[in-house]
Amino acid sequence: MGETIQQAYEAMRAHPFINGLFPHLLTVAGFLLAFFAIARLMSERKQPGNTFAWLLAIAFIPYLGVPLFLMLGGRKVRKLAIRKARLAPSLPNHPATTAANTFAAKVLMLNGAAPPVGGNRVHFLPSGEKSFAELERGIREAKHTIHLMTFILGRDAVGRRIIKLLAERAREGVKVRLLLDSLGCFLTSGRFCDPLRAAGGEVVTFMPVIPLSTRGSANLRNHRKIAIFDHRVGALGGRNLAAEYMGPTPLKRRWRDFGAVIEGPAVQLLNEIFLADWAFASGQPIERLQQELPTTHFTPTGESEIQIVASGPDVAGDPLYEGILSLVQQAERSIWIVTPYFIPDEVLFRSLQVQARAGIDVRLVVPARSNHPITDLARRHYLRELHAAGVKISLYQPGMCHAKILLVDEETGLFGSANMDLRSLFVNFEIGAITYSPTEAAALAHEIQGILAASKPMPEPHQERRLMPKIGEEIARLLAPLL
Repeated sequence: MGETIQQAYEAMRAHPFINGLFPHLLTVAGFLLAFFAIARLMSERKQPGNTFAWLLAIAFIPYLGVPLFLMLGGRKVRKLAIRKARLAPSLPNHPATTAANTFAAKVLMLNGAAPPVGGNRVHFLPSGEKSFAELERGIREAKHTIHLMTFILGRDAVGRRIIKLLAERAREGVKVRLLLDSLGCFLTSGRFCDPLRAAGGEVVTFMPVIPLSTRGSANLRNHRKIAIFDHRVGALGGRNLAAEYMGPTPLKRRWRDFGAVIEGPAVQLLNEIFLADWAFASGQPIERLQQELPTTHFTPTGESEIQIVASGPDVAGDPLYEGILSLVQQAERSIWIVTPYFIPDEVLFRSLQVQARAGIDVRLVVPARSNHPITDLARRHYLRELHAAGVKISLYQPGMCHAKILLVDEETGLFGSANMDLRSLFVNFEIGAITYSPTEAAALAHEIQGILAASKPMPEPHQERRLMPKIGEEIARLLAPLL
């Protein structure tokens, strides 16, 4: 039977009319796919550079560009926004702070962020060893709940140790929830976490990649890193749960990164964001999860004023981007940026140039070589143009610097999970914290100065060694919005 069908198919293909029609049908089908893909692309109101890059891919290689766009091109997904709890965490009875009157805070609030809240204590974590020690201490000392969210759970000694610790606490009756991004934790979200499941802990994955759970879900990654213990102590930053980022002992290949432990009212805001993500990924009712939140007011534990900012497809605007832009444009003395990847949009790029030419002390620190060579290639144009405008650019030398810090006028600081690139600012689910307190600003300045001390100035353009022809840089920059 199979041979008969095969013979009939070959005979049909051999017919002159069919043989001439088949390529034509493929061409028409490709044209229609490209047409509908471009129509959808134009309706999504992407950044101009992003739109142009996708147009090139769809127009010149439609059989590759169209499927990739349909799978990866989504940014703000309407169905997702409807199904997922709207992220607008708030503390309705918490008194207003002086920071709420600043321009940056108002911009963030207009874009959906909660107002700054006071009464917090912040402890920064500049090393992977301290970060792991705080994480382990939080897990061991938790009495009721442990909430962990990460983009990467390493299939290494650190990942295994964390799963073992969580399983021990789950067996002791502590409610353990572990939320993993399905792409970043592709190799560890299954059997690797079975010991925790067997102990009674819960493990869920965010937006499964196989099968695609939502149009564009392969592109929408949860890049937030949050840890919350007993609803009262929280942590956030750039570190994933893997040996490259943290561990009990020093590791030569460990990346430099940054994060913080927070105690106080701001932790409630972090917890609301975690529960919204958990409800979406697990299918559990958000109303039932929110009943676990403490009904009593948080007792102030310090004097820090902090504004928690979530950004991503579950937020109507782009609050992190708008906040960064407002901080940069309102700077009066200095703008210090540390980021592992630097691919800005045109407005942020021009704003940094203008501020540098106006005499503002603009400094940018990036790794000499990151773990993504194509992004290093794409950033070269931006670095050269900023350098020409007067921006002091430093290349971190000892290894990979994964820290994400913005400090303006040595008064207002931003740290969290977001890189200074288009993916973090416009696509990923991200989390950030803005601090308006002098003590934290001084600590952030000290950390940046330590990173600068381990960096070297970017070579002058005529001294730069080109390992790639300029055409390679131009292609990488053209495709940068897709990275």
